[in-house]
Amino acid sequence: MKNVIDYYSLYDEWGRLDREPLEFLINWHYMKTNLPSHGHVLDNGAGPGKYSMELAKLGYQVTLSDVTPKLVETAKGKADDLGLSDHFSGFHVLNATKLEGFPDEEFNASLMLGPLYHLQTEGERKSAVKELFRVTKKEGIVFVAFQSRVRMTLNSLQHPDHWKPNDTIDEINEFRNTGTFTHADKGRFTGAYYFDLNDIEPFMEDHGFETIDLIGSSSIGGLMSHEQWQVWEEKGETEKLMNVLIDLANDRSILGVSSHLLYIGRRP
Repeated sequence: MKNVIDYYSLYDEWGRLDREPLEFLINWHYMKTNLPSHGHVLDNGAGPGKYSMELAKLGYQVTLSDVTPKLVETAKGKADDLGLSDHFSGFHVLNATKLEGFPDEEFNASLMLGPLYHLQTEGERKSAVKELFRVTKKEGIVFVAFQSRVRMTLNSLQHPDHWKPNDTIDEINEFRNTGTFTHADKGRFTGAYYFDLNDIEPFMEDHGFETIDLIGSSSIGGLMSHEQWQVWEEKGETEKLMNVLIDLANDRSILGVSSHLLYIGRRP
């Protein structure tokens, strides 16, 4: 986990979501559709708190946690700068596999939008989801992010030098079998795990959740180049394009091409 903490300590995650807003905009649309009208929300694996700030703006009481101390500090500073500190119950440095100090059935809704990207063993992944179940109230809603194994396979085939050691077919096939990825180059996205699309809902349901929806966080828009986006901007149809991408986000025929997937479920 140290390599992951080191990576995020240097990486501008808030800036990424600003530079590449599609993932945030689609996720946020589906979150607002499914969130309870009010209550206490956990943002577990919150990074710098992009979603937490939006939740606070809507009046939710938010508890934020992340494994990277620098990101927790950044989130606390963002809340102060935006005048939202009163909406936060705490900022915690915690591993998602052990949410120490959080009572059972505390949260009306829980987000876990990053931890499963970096839990490479089955035991760690199970622990994180069990903890999520434990701290969420009955009938509470959960939002859990996954990475797509198919999309990472495509990325590796298209840009092998960018995703070493996935720069040979043998290594790519090994990745397809295991879902684990540790970058050969220092300072790059690493210590990762990618799910097979067909395993996501059974994995969550095996740990007690009821599935509401599964969406592709970038829909098919992640396949479009900057130039292709620009065509629609010049036509003045960006908003209509976004509506199409949001509408297609839970089309199962295209889920695998999205880099990130958002599971929406209920704790019975």
